[in-house]
Amino acid sequence: MNAYTSFVALGDSFTEGMSDDLPDGTCRGWADLVADRLAASTPGFRYANLAIRGKLVGQIVDEQVAPAAAMAPDLVSFAGGMNDVLRPGCDVGAVAAKITHAAEELAGAARQLVLFRVVDPTGRMRGSARLMPRINRLLAVVDELADKHSAIVVDLFSAKVFDSPALWADDRIHLNTEGHRRVAEATLQALGHDPEFDWTAPVPAVAPASVASRVRSDLRWARQHLGPWIGRRLTGRSSGDGRVPKRPELSPFV
Repeated sequence: MNAYTSFVALGDSFTEGMSDDLPDGTCRGWADLVADRLAASTPGFRYANLAIRGKLVGQIVDEQVAPAAAMAPDLVSFAGGMNDVLRPGCDVGAVAAKITHAAEELAGAARQLVLFRVVDPTGRMRGSARLMPRINRLLAVVDELADKHSAIVVDLFSAKVFDSPALWADDRIHLNTEGHRRVAEATLQALGHDPEFDWTAPVPAVAPASVASRVRSDLRWARQHLGPWIGRRLTGRSSGDGRVPKRPELSPFV
């Protein structure tokens, strides 16, 4: 197992840690959990998290890649593209080209690059099968880049445990605290750390909800989450507008 003295995480809400909320109103997320474990065994460990919710892959590349590369970290992670994939008219070829550029820049600046095979949405999101050609293209790009740059790949796509609603926030798009905990463990194991638990273990089953309960839940979700999401798309706004990275510089993780 390699020892890393610094870690920079790039991406969108997945890496920012959205929906893993702390009592003070800030978010934690899998990247913070990974940094915490790495810091525990490495004196002087430093961490930066440049991720901002809602970012498209082009924005991640334009706003985060150069600052991350300038930090020359031991370890760097890149995750992005799903916000693009979810949008009608997505040019998946352009998305793949942006990811390729990011990987090349980051692999040249850091000692170790980490990439992600995205979670398979078809087990939990109705109608998401139509997205699979785009998602398969992203998976293929990640696999190709991993071979080219000797990147470590965290394979979330193959883990059927993420089909469970128990790992997702009320908006059905972002991981909750338990979901982030499992991604952190998957990442640490991919980095060579001894397992602390089986992150692929099934979530305990719960009694199925009644039809009436499911309908009420769907209506509440549409009102609280789907409607605002559509509104932002129609007006060209993003959930990340006006937000800044929570850890813009490499600094000791405490």
